[in-house]
Amino acid sequence: MPVPQSRGLVSRSLLRENAFRAIRDAIVDGTLAPGERLNDADLVEWLGVSRTPVREALARLEQAGLVRTKPGRFTMVSPLDFRAVRAAQSVTAAMHELAVREVMPNLSAAELDAMRAANARFADALRQGDVDAAISADDDFHGVFVTACANDAVRTVLEQFTPVLRRVERLRFSSLSGRGSVAQHNRIIELCAAGDTEGAVAATRANWQTLLPLLDSALPEADEQDGADGSSPAH
Repeated sequence: MPVPQSRGLVSRSLLRENAFRAIRDAIVDGTLAPGERLNDADLVEWLGVSRTPVREALARLEQAGLVRTKPGRFTMVSPLDFRAVRAAQSVTAAMHELAVREVMPNLSAAELDAMRAANARFADALRQGDVDAAISADDDFHGVFVTACANDAVRTVLEQFTPVLRRVERLRFSSLSGRGSVAQHNRIIELCAAGDTEGAVAATRANWQTLLPLLDSALPEADEQDGADGSSPAH
């Protein structure tokens, strides 16, 4: 899809961060498709900012694995690299496990209620086939632990690697397989309410590992694409 036609999307405050988030979200939700060329002038017009915050945003997105740049030639949305996604899944799962472990001794009733409410929204979004709402509710559910642990290192790592997973999560939450996460979330809540730290950590790990079958099924296709473009699959 071409760059959206709306103008002035980003306010003058926090230009760099807002430009980064706007382009990132457009890549994650598929508005900017894998392999699509990104033209600075188009992005400047769309976002209503100068070229500098756009270039800085693209540099950050390249570090996150969402953009690929050939200096002096082109900038494009990165194709789905399932090995990179698998690596991101491993790191992201570990950070969520750490957040659960750090929060468990002091998890409050209000935080448990917030998790229950988020999971109810998640289940409703899946029933309605609303992928965006499902992802948002899933974020809210896991975000209870991330916020409560108040660990800046965890938050920083998740901000870098979670967007890489989003394109795969959209595939999962648009299918029936995503509905299993509702029960997994309920199990995490039950274990947290019971004060079972190790059980809650293990249940969180299992929840994040549900992405692995989708990655495994996609790897043969990724290998074929690597061979088609003349590159060698990484091992």
